[in-house]
Amino acid sequence: MQLKELFDDDNAVSPVIGVILMVAITVILAAVIATFVLGLGEQISSTAPQASFSFDYNDTSDNLTVTHTSGETLDNATVTFKNSNTTNSNVVYGGTGEEISAGDSVKITNVTQSAGDEVKVIWKEPSGDKSATLATWP
Repeated sequence: MQLKELFDDDNAVSPVIGVILMVAITVILAAVIATFVLGLGEQISSTAPQASFSFDYNDTSDNLTVTHTSGETLDNATVTFKNSNTTNSNVVYGGTGEEISAGDSVKITNVTQSAGDEVKVIWKEPSGDKSATLATWP
């Protein structure tokens, strides 16, 4: 047997690479199918909207103005402004449209900064399964 002939023989390389590629393709395909069969694909697409809010507190009248400054337009029915320290804790946007877009604002009354009141802008998914806090004051 020639030693030089042993090093130049590449016959077994192609089948090994082919088998490795087939196994990798099978694993990736199985992962993609499992994601959609188990319903994980739906959960990924349902995320909270990205929106920014600013807060302007007036200490003489104990009013807090919450303004949507930028980000996605929100459906009025999915957003609640919650004041932690009042009996009427849920304030719904009182604008003219059914959407809250950049520049729209709502005034929340009976907010006392010295009493430690906390106001949250809460988004709730229309189906009611998920919710997220978009902004918090202070």
